[in-house]
Amino acid sequence: MPDSRMILLTGGSACGKSSFAEELCMKLPFPRYYIAAMRPFGDGSEEKIARHRMLRSGKGFETIERYTDLQGLVLPRRGTVLLECICNLTANEMFDEDGAWIDPYEMVVPGVEVLRRQSGTLIVVTNEVGTDSRIYDSGTQAYMDAVGRINRTLAQQADVVCELVCGIPLELKGSLTDVVRNDVETGDVFCN
Repeated sequence: MPDSRMILLTGGSACGKSSFAEELCMKLPFPRYYIAAMRPFGDGSEEKIARHRMLRSGKGFETIERYTDLQGLVLPRRGTVLLECICNLTANEMFDEDGAWIDPYEMVVPGVEVLRRQSGTLIVVTNEVGTDSRIYDSGTQAYMDAVGRINRTLAQQADVVCELVCGIPLELKGSLTDVVRNDVETGDVFCN
């Protein structure tokens, strides 16, 4: 079985991460899985989910809605996996229905590793957090600290890390071209 690769895409809100991630998946072999971690909650999330569904329509993704417990997810076959996104997954693992919170690190990081072991290429989308100088309430600050810690760990584990700025990928670690070229040249079709 070929080694798996992990690409971490980060950047600010609405910087083009999701579109870029989907375009990148289109260059990689089938099957293509889209792991959707955004839990539908309120009108804003419903609209965003609908927009993401429309954007990936016809691209050959099998969508798996998984809001928590990535460690328990078993994919039907090895393939290209897009996890959208760490921030939603972290919030889902961190906050319960009553607003109480736990440290989500031990759920999120091992869950990503489980996905990676089942993937030929795993593309993980996250957001840049904590770069402003605002003061937040304790729950929001704890969430931002957790996402930052998870992002740092995933960046260390990733083969490629890119920051999207205005839709332009800036490679911070590794090479996207090498990952895509390797899959095309080797004919990696991710069969079990």
